[in-house]
Amino acid sequence: MARARRNKSYKLTGIYDRRSREMPFNADVAEVEVDNPLALDPGEKIMAIRSVRSDPLGRLHSHHQIDEAQYRGGRAFQNDWERAERGPQAVDTTREYVDGTSTREPLTESQRQAVLRLNRVERELGTDGAGLVHDVLVQGLTMDQIGERRAVRTQRWNDYFARRFRECLDRLALIYGFATEAGTKRADRRK
Repeated sequence: MARARRNKSYKLTGIYDRRSREMPFNADVAEVEVDNPLALDPGEKIMAIRSVRSDPLGRLHSHHQIDEAQYRGGRAFQNDWERAERGPQAVDTTREYVDGTSTREPLTESQRQAVLRLNRVERELGTDGAGLVHDVLVQGLTMDQIGERRAVRTQRWNDYFARRFRECLDRLALIYGFATEAGTKRADRRK
């Protein structure tokens, strides 16, 4: 019996390529560089694909409309908002039932710190800026939708909201420590 020949046309280089090749027709994705979870050396990076379909901050960052400091400041705001939010909670079946009243869980220290940072953000951005940041980063609204909610539907207003949102992201980067005042002044002079 003849021995089967090996096929030498396979490639080993693509063996760790975990990116999806088939996307849904309505997918909106961008490539990002992330830490390699399987890396032997710290700091190794791999390319990954992230969905930016319902992530306005990720979309702005992937299209290079905001810089890294603005992106990280916006993500820090989102993280604080999620930590501080105390929305509807599921029923805990392991706790003893007592006449239908549920006691609220005490605030944790991380929640308290997040609320303090959010209060500072609102003071720094003002009511209008804080509302704009909340609309985009928490509710995921576009500039068109923000204009519709405020009954101004022209392109000039959309441009204003976009410019004001980037100013707010600059301020968030300063508040959360991802940028310095000197770096912001240099960026303002370049515009």
